[in-house]
Amino acid sequence: MVPYTRLFVIALFFLGVNLSGALAQQTAPQAKPQKQSAEIRIGYLRAYAPKLTLSLLDLPPRDEGIAGAKAGIKDDNTTGKFMGQNFDLDVTEVKPDADVVKPFNDLVAKGDHFIIVDLSTPQILSIADMARDKGVFLFNVGDRDDSLREEDCRINVFHIAPTRSMLADALAQYLIVKKWPRWVLIYGSHKPDQLYADALRRAATRFGGQIVAEKEFKDTGTARRTDTGLAQVDQQITAFTQGFPDYDVMLVADESEVFGTYLPYRTWSPRLVAGTAGLVPSAWHPASEQWAGIQMQNRFLREYGRHMLSKDMNAWTAARVVGEAASRTRSNDPKTMSDYIRSDKFSVAAFKGQKLTFRKWDLQLRQPIFLGDDRAVVSTSPQAPFLHQSSTLDTLGVDQPETRCTLK
Repeated sequence: MVPYTRLFVIALFFLGVNLSGALAQQTAPQAKPQKQSAEIRIGYLRAYAPKLTLSLLDLPPRDEGIAGAKAGIKDDNTTGKFMGQNFDLDVTEVKPDADVVKPFNDLVAKGDHFIIVDLSTPQILSIADMARDKGVFLFNVGDRDDSLREEDCRINVFHIAPTRSMLADALAQYLIVKKWPRWVLIYGSHKPDQLYADALRRAATRFGGQIVAEKEFKDTGTARRTDTGLAQVDQQITAFTQGFPDYDVMLVADESEVFGTYLPYRTWSPRLVAGTAGLVPSAWHPASEQWAGIQMQNRFLREYGRHMLSKDMNAWTAARVVGEAASRTRSNDPKTMSDYIRSDKFSVAAFKGQKLTFRKWDLQLRQPIFLGDDRAVVSTSPQAPFLHQSSTLDTLGVDQPETRCTLK
C-alpha cells in the first residue's frame, strides 16, 4: 500500500501545480497593447547658397533656420509624448533659383502636410496653389515681401517672418517717440533694397516722419575685401553722405549687403544710422533676455553651439505653431489643425512678452519687433503711444482696412 500512497501523493502534487498554473493564467491581467503615437511630419524646404557679407561676423551659419526648426520639433515632442503624438522633421535643400516643385512633391510623398519654407517669393508662389489642392500648409519663415500677404496671398500660406512694412513701422515708431523725425534715406540699387526703401517711405507717411532727402548707392561690384577697396569705401562713404540738409537719422535700405555696414561712423555729419545697419529692426535678437528669452537663448547655445538668429526663431515658432495646434485639437488631421490655427482660440508663446496670433485677413503672425544694434536690444515695438482699437501689434504692417488680400 505504501507505494500506491506515494504515487497518489505525487499525482496530487503535479495536479495541483497544473491547476495553479491554469488559475494563474486565468487571473493574471492581460498586457494591454501599447497605443500607437499619432505621427505628424513637418517638412523644411530651403533655398540655400553661401552668402557674402560685408562683415565676417554677419556670415549666416550653415544651419540657420534649420537649427531653430529642430529645436521646435524637440519642444513639440516634449509635449507630444504625453499626448500620444510624435513629430518628425524632413529637410530638403535647393539652390536659390531652382525649381522647387519636385522637392515639394517629394516631401508630400513622405507624408509632410505642414512644410516650413525658406524660399523666394516666386518659389513660394510656384507651389502655393499646388499645396492648397493637396491639403498642404506652408509656413513662410524667410520671405519678407509684403506682396505675399497682399495681392499674392494664399489661404494655405501662414507667414511667420515679419514683412518689410512691419520692420519699417517698428523702426519709425521708435524714432518718432525719440523725437527724431527728420530722416535722410540711402538705398541700394537692387530690388530688395528698393522694396525696403518703399516700406520706410510708407512708415514715414504713416507715423509723421519726414524724409528730407534721398540718394541711391549704385552697386559697382568693387573689391570690398581688399585693403585698397576698404580705403576707397572709407573715402567714398564720407563723400557720398555730404551735402544733405539737416537731419536727425540716416535710414539705410541695403538688404543686398553692398554698403550699409560701412555707414555708421563714416557719415559726413555725426548722425545715427538705422535700418539694415546701425539700429536694426528684427524678429529676434541674439541678446534678448526678457520674457524668459534667456532660457531659450541658453538652451539653443548649449544645443547648437551658437546664438539664435531671427530665422531660427521664425522656424522654431513655425514648428511650435504646428505642435500647439496638434496638442490643443488632439488631432493630427491637417485641416482640423489649420482651422484651429486660424480661429480665435489659437495663440503661441514665443518669448516676446505676449501671445502671438495670426491676422485673419492675410495670415501674418502678429508679433513685437526688436530694435537693436550688434550688442544689445535697444527697444521693442510697438511703442506705447501708438494705440489700436483691437491690438497694438496691428500698428505694425498692413492693417485690415488697408489690405488688398483676398484669401483663396
